[in-house]
Amino acid sequence: MIIIPARLASTRFPNKILTDIFGLPMVIRTAKAVEEIDDIAIATDSKEVMEVAEKYNIKAILTSINHQSGTDRINEAAQKLFLKENEVVINVQADEPFIEKDVVLTLKNKVESLREKNKWVMASCYKKITKDEALDPNLVKVVTDKDQNALYFSRSRIPHDRENIGAQYLGHLGLYGFTFCSLRSFCAFAPSLLEQIEKLEQLRALHYGKTINMIEVESQSFGIDTKEDLEKALKIFA
Repeated sequence: MIIIPARLASTRFPNKILTDIFGLPMVIRTAKAVEEIDDIAIATDSKEVMEVAEKYNIKAILTSINHQSGTDRINEAAQKLFLKENEVVINVQADEPFIEKDVVLTLKNKVESLREKNKWVMASCYKKITKDEALDPNLVKVVTDKDQNALYFSRSRIPHDRENIGAQYLGHLGLYGFTFCSLRSFCAFAPSLLEQIEKLEQLRALHYGKTINMIEVESQSFGIDTKEDLEKALKIFA
């Protein structure tokens, strides 16, 4: 199941998920990009988004306005959809209208393989980025261990290449894969201090000693956080 968390009141770019992207609202464009992979639902706190989803015949679930993160929002939606304990849940951000189908499919396949032998399953994706790109605080960075599990995520450029050895920077894509039981466990944890400092929900899992398995992918897509991001995306993908 692919669930798209769609909060209308974005602080940096209000109502961005309804912004027109080549003739479709952003959230609908995102849903259309991945609709061939699995069943889809939009999890939103807005009746306006519910109406837009209905117009385009996409399932939508009305959720609380009080959620701290998109993952908390999709957890509520998953419960209302009565998903099975071991069902794969993919969180695709509403502001990724150009996400490639192959990237999401790769993540889904990874979660399916992990659930065969793990009670806790959480996975995500990264792509290689340049040193200059790593300076952008809106592009989240990740560092991993030898088993491709995340060690830390930050809006700062990490790792700090003190002696200019030539670090390879990894840009995190805002996609997450869980089993439903792992998703529910994640949301039972209280938000962590680092999560609140960086405004990165994935740090909650690391705070409580949980693994996030990372997958390298190739992608041109990026989250649209600002109006400048939107202008850049429209030029690139026109």
